[in-house]
Amino acid sequence: MLLRATPFKLGLFYAALCLSSGVATPYAGIWFHAHGLSGGAIGVILAAPMMARLATAPALAVWADGFRLRRTAIVIMAGVSALGYGALIVTSGFRPWLLAWFVGASAYQICPPLTDVITLRRASKEGFAYSGPRGMGSAAYILANLAAGVFIPRLGPDLVVWWTLGAGLLLVIGAVVLVPSDRVVEGGERKDPRRRFAGVRALISDPVFMLMITSVSLVQAAHGFYYAFSTLIWRAEGIGPAWSGALWGTGVAVEVAFLWFGEPLRRRLGPQRLLIAGAAGAVIRWTAFAFSPPLWLLFPLQGFHALSFTATFIASLELTQSLSPRIHASAAQAINSGLSLGVMTGLATLISGPLYDRVGGFGYLAMSASASAGLIGAVWLHRRLSRQAQPQTSGP
Repeated sequence: MLLRATPFKLGLFYAALCLSSGVATPYAGIWFHAHGLSGGAIGVILAAPMMARLATAPALAVWADGFRLRRTAIVIMAGVSALGYGALIVTSGFRPWLLAWFVGASAYQICPPLTDVITLRRASKEGFAYSGPRGMGSAAYILANLAAGVFIPRLGPDLVVWWTLGAGLLLVIGAVVLVPSDRVVEGGERKDPRRRFAGVRALISDPVFMLMITSVSLVQAAHGFYYAFSTLIWRAEGIGPAWSGALWGTGVAVEVAFLWFGEPLRRRLGPQRLLIAGAAGAVIRWTAFAFSPPLWLLFPLQGFHALSFTATFIASLELTQSLSPRIHASAAQAINSGLSLGVMTGLATLISGPLYDRVGGFGYLAMSASASAGLIGAVWLHRRLSRQAQPQTSGP
């Protein structure tokens, strides 16, 4: 199936996407640290585009739907991303770097979901599995992790920015050559952009929906410290970049394995219990990380990424779909993505900077506390939904 033209081309484009994030996500902190920034400053820079995502993601999505072809916005945003990351090379200082990173990361963040829209529609029409092309991207992420881990010690931390810039330029070419020229509107009158956000107020006022979103956000936000400072912490513990890349690659590998082979488990648990399992896995993972486990133990602990991130993410998609009316599905997913993978993770990353400066690896305990709160919310959500699902008995 993957050898067919469309899924293979899309897989190559996902690979280009992940060649960028596979280096920028784990190693950007090393570049900023090498150029004299404190943990607090690094946390602000990395958190800024995530915190703004609640506004930038839906705004850019609506803007993207104004073009004739879906890939047009991807081409433009890939180019803007390359310019933003490239500006890190020719500027100096906290404020210019904050602006450059914000532009580059914000533009990049919209490319994967825009690509997902095309891939999901093509998969439905042409009969191939979405996991095929997306899996090629995940494989590229692992390779980028490993390659950067090997070459950064030899070539220096500036490789991080040059690699990300090159991947951004490759992304522009890939968007033109590899992404299908699907139309935004296949037929009929285009809807008023304001209608895309209809129902947001109703969703926010729904206590069950917001309990789910809050629980997911607390679990996903607990990854903030890991994303920003795990590589620096491992380096301080004598774990070199090559092993750090292997550890990051292990996390992504178990994520891919869970997506490809975990369907029976997902169906058996259902989204509510899957969310509980994801939150519980996060509590175990971050509590263990706080006490500087040896390298041999870090690898099995990275296996918990399948729960802390992947299971939580899949559960959130299914619960968002089931708890929101179909007419408001886009607004519901925007709230889910904007809060769980945007604002809350950004806040956690922002807090992580001062935590790293003051307590080092013990900052993971704050992430464990966040995941614990998410676990409590997930259990509460399961109980509420179970009570709602019970048949109502009428009196005599």
